[in-house]
Amino acid sequence: MSDLRIQQPDDDAALGDWRYAHNAIIPAHPLSLDDVRERARRYHLEIAYLDDELVGCGTVRPPTDDTRTATVIARVLAAHRGRGFGEELYARGLGRARELGAEVIETVVLSSNEDGLRFALKHGFVEIERYLLPGDTIPWIDLRLS
Repeated sequence: MSDLRIQQPDDDAALGDWRYAHNAIIPAHPLSLDDVRERARRYHLEIAYLDDELVGCGTVRPPTDDTRTATVIARVLAAHRGRGFGEELYARGLGRARELGAEVIETVVLSSNEDGLRFALKHGFVEIERYLLPGDTIPWIDLRLS
C-alpha cells in the first residue's frame, strides 16, 4: 500500500486542492481561493495525498481564549473513505489542537454528510447543537468530544 502524505498547503495549487476537497464535501458552502487563503491565515489547514492523488483535507480552528475550545475537522473524498485516511487526518488535527492548548475539542458536520456524522460519533463526539445558517436548507451539527 502506498503511504499517505499529509502537508500544509503552501502555494495556490495546494490551497486549490484543499478548496476542491472542501467544496466536494461541503457543496452547500463553496469557498473561493481567496476564502481559502483567508482561512489559511486564521486556521491550521492540511491536505492529504495518496501518491499524487488528492484524498482529503483537514482544518484545526485554534482554541479560543475564553473556552479553550478548538474545532477539528477531517474531510475525506468519497472515493477514499473507509481506508483509515480520516483516522490519520483526525489524529493529526487532534494533536495539533492539543499543542495549541485546547482543553475542549469540537467538530462540525453538515447533516447531509452521513459518513462524516458516523465518523464523529464513532470517535466519541456527541451532538450539542443543530442549526441552519442564513439561507441554508441543510442543518449543521456541532459535536463535542466527550
